[in-house]
Amino acid sequence: MISQEYKELAKWAMEYALSKGCSDARVSVYSRTGNSFEYRDTQLDKLEQSTESGMNIHLYVDGRYASYSTNRLDRKELGRYIAGSVDATRFLAKDEFRKLPQSARYYQGDGKGLDTYDNDADQLSVDDKLALLKSAAAEVYGSDPRLISVSAGYDDGASGSYMVASNSFDGESDTTWFSISASTAMKGDGDARPSDYWYDSSIFWSRLQKTGIGKTAYERTLRKLGQEKINSGVYPILIDNTQSARLLSPIVSALYGNSIQQKNSFLIDKIGESITSEKFTLVDDPHIPQAQGSRWFDGEGVATRKRTVIDRGVLRTYYIDTYSGAKLNMEPTVQGPSVLTCGLGSKNFDQLLASMDRGIWVTGFNGGNSNSTTGDFSFGVEGFLVENGKPVKPVNEMNITGNLLTLWKNVLETGNDPLLISSWRIPSLMFDAVSFSGK
Repeated sequence: MISQEYKELAKWAMEYALSKGCSDARVSVYSRTGNSFEYRDTQLDKLEQSTESGMNIHLYVDGRYASYSTNRLDRKELGRYIAGSVDATRFLAKDEFRKLPQSARYYQGDGKGLDTYDNDADQLSVDDKLALLKSAAAEVYGSDPRLISVSAGYDDGASGSYMVASNSFDGESDTTWFSISASTAMKGDGDARPSDYWYDSSIFWSRLQKTGIGKTAYERTLRKLGQEKINSGVYPILIDNTQSARLLSPIVSALYGNSIQQKNSFLIDKIGESITSEKFTLVDDPHIPQAQGSRWFDGEGVATRKRTVIDRGVLRTYYIDTYSGAKLNMEPTVQGPSVLTCGLGSKNFDQLLASMDRGIWVTGFNGGNSNSTTGDFSFGVEGFLVENGKPVKPVNEMNITGNLLTLWKNVLETGNDPLLISSWRIPSLMFDAVSFSGK
């Protein structure tokens, strides 16, 4: 959490920048701590601990704009740095669209209520964390002669930030996070070396999954034995909730104001139009207590609010920051998403799988890309051939190709199993008529 000393320093830095000729300024100060450990087989392979503090300074000088950052937080040194930064900004070209948000758009609350900080985090010892990590690897190490390697990783962190702007904004936010993961690799047929992983993450240590991570990673690897290509064709696909955000990501990226302004988005001028199946609804819900990604304001200080992004297939909003809004002559909204949620269907993953006659259950993506301007895509995938509602053969080295607008208009069903450990709470998704290339 940010100390009162740092808050006062941020306020001083803003006022000092104004005294040196800035018309406006925004200053944020941050503090972060983190731990990262890794076990490989039975040995501790990595142990890192870090502490970091710094300041980001945004200066508006004579119609010009620049941003600077420093971790030298001594007031005397900071004064020299700010004075030099103001002088340097005067050499830049003018940009009439650079401005702070209108003060009416700022968050005005006390910053309480989201509960995204574990107050007991400081009580945890390194031994507690290493014991958890070691047990994750030990769950499967030596249990199968086909295992080539077992690794487990642990990461945690705490961060706090405080931001102040010259047109009447100040706000702070704090968060903690904990994560545990494991991965295994096995000897398969011939030169095949299938591998997979599993993980859990949480804002609170008490809610972090303490057992089963290593075992699940092993089971996910085991089911890949015998992977092969299948015949090319057009299949329905089921994307489980660990992978569904991967297909949503290009859609969300195309909603950003900078992509639209630079004409690098296939969703330009699509507000009010159908871009997905009517069975898909996407909502940005930033004020869910104890949720990863929850926040009262964005990186500009603009208040967040619940927004329907896609309403039964129809696009309702973009993510427009102040600068993009001015350049596009559009009303700004907010910089980007906070907690993305979906309208949920009536079936869980098992029920969706059981409803599939013949298709592909996608469990992972292996590279590929999408064209942000046209929406055309090609992604490498792996998973299982499904027949009569059951996975019958592991498959890999397959590609799915097409256009994202066509793909998303072919959503057949959404599951009721959102991935709650992520800020993108996307459930399993079933799509119709997806082109696969294999053998």
